[in-house]
Amino acid sequence: MFATATGFKRRRGFAPRIFLLSAVLLGSVMAAACSPATSRRTAAAHAPAAASGFDVAAENAKPGTTDWVIPSSSVGPPNAVQGYTDKVSVTAGESFRLYVSTTAPAFTAIAYRFGYYRGTGARQVWQSRETKGQLQTATSFDKATNMVSCAWSPSLTIDTKGWPEGDYLIKLVASNGAGERYVPITVRSIDTSGRVILVVGVTTWQAYNGWGGYSLYGGPRGHSERSRAVSFDRPYDDYNAHDGDGLFFQFDQGVVTFAEQHDIPVAYETDLELETHPELFKGAAAIVSDGHDEYYSLQMRNTLTAARDTGTNLAFLGANAIFRHVRLAPSDLGEDRVVICYKEAPTDPMYATDKSLTTQNWRDAPDPRPENALTGGFYQCNPVNAPYVVYDPANWIFAGAGVTQGSSFPGLVYPEYDRVVDIATTPHPIEVLSHSPLTCGGHTSYQESSYYTAPSGAGVFDAGTMQWICALGTQCFPVAVTPSGQAFVRTATLNLLTVFAQGPAGKVHPAADNTAADHVPAGEGLGLD
Repeated sequence: MFATATGFKRRRGFAPRIFLLSAVLLGSVMAAACSPATSRRTAAAHAPAAASGFDVAAENAKPGTTDWVIPSSSVGPPNAVQGYTDKVSVTAGESFRLYVSTTAPAFTAIAYRFGYYRGTGARQVWQSRETKGQLQTATSFDKATNMVSCAWSPSLTIDTKGWPEGDYLIKLVASNGAGERYVPITVRSIDTSGRVILVVGVTTWQAYNGWGGYSLYGGPRGHSERSRAVSFDRPYDDYNAHDGDGLFFQFDQGVVTFAEQHDIPVAYETDLELETHPELFKGAAAIVSDGHDEYYSLQMRNTLTAARDTGTNLAFLGANAIFRHVRLAPSDLGEDRVVICYKEAPTDPMYATDKSLTTQNWRDAPDPRPENALTGGFYQCNPVNAPYVVYDPANWIFAGAGVTQGSSFPGLVYPEYDRVVDIATTPHPIEVLSHSPLTCGGHTSYQESSYYTAPSGAGVFDAGTMQWICALGTQCFPVAVTPSGQAFVRTATLNLLTVFAQGPAGKVHPAADNTAADHVPAGEGLGLD
């Protein structure tokens, strides 16, 4: 993982965002609707089995809007308007408190639910009255962990009665035109039986959140001054996108829009529910991990493992998933609102009492449990920019994509990647789907997507690249994916989600061990050839 000159890890695959109501913003969403590979006609031909609960088609038939967009010129200075909530997710009808600081005399909050909505991308479900603004500066700083937390007064209590389950952004608009920003909230599903759960990786969002000058990647003087714990009790501020969305636009919006466009029977949770409500994942048809889902507690990992072992399919639509071991702790606002990760086990206070709970990379001592035991792929290196090269065109996931062995899609392997390695924790049988030559950190290697099946019948897919989800949605920045690459990803993802929605994929599409052309590497290194 790479750092900037200040020691902060930049937001992957991202240039400063400029939202314009133009063909660039909406054109790719509409292109997905018109593409033969991803049309509703094609989706209907692969229609997943009916699931109880949320009616995706009925929701997306409602009028959408593009008013959710915040142009870069409207964000304003850091203190113009910003906010956070006292709950990361709620159930429909549950209230949450919104904490807002603004230099303006007043502000308005508008809630948008994200989906397809005929290409507009979102629907407005609620708007506040104009509310008196105040500049709030109260913060606390924990010297032991370099954790920054806000201690603001609540500005609004919001009732979510009538809000459909899904991923939302609250748009804050300062009354004097000084600025606009987002505050994320998820209305989580209470019935996930037989459905495809889209999981928002908010622990990873928080790891990269630099609000107040500190994240798990750095502080004012670089990496050594990084936080060892980070709090949800503060706004989101990413280093080159300051609009407050966390990492939603880069790593989640694409799959949310795509799945709802194609009437996949979705449900919505954050990764915190893997910790706090593991029962919500029992009986799901599939669980989808987003484009960057790096930070996992033991309970979070155990919940995914238990789901797989009882027949729930897993899809990792990124790379570097389940790489860091974390613990969760309470904040002043509630349970599980602090993410702890020392990254070096001997410096973690837990090292002296329970080494199974120390916070370092999952694959590292003192209790190594490599992530590939669950994901199939093994994280390798970054940054990299390389074409994605198909290895197994006959695999069912690539059906209808029109690819052959060696078909290549520039820009699709970026900026981090996984591959299959020959170590004891690699699950079998496992199929290598891509084999993309590249150079990273001065070493030659390969990116590999993979698919394995578990004894329960569950299928597990790992995209092995962080570009996968952005290829489903709007254009990828700063490294573009070609239109043919986008069509390929959309076809493969529709195949994947449609089959995964129907139950244990391994019972219909059992994996068979194959080996990429150079043979998988031996040993537990980075798998570099």
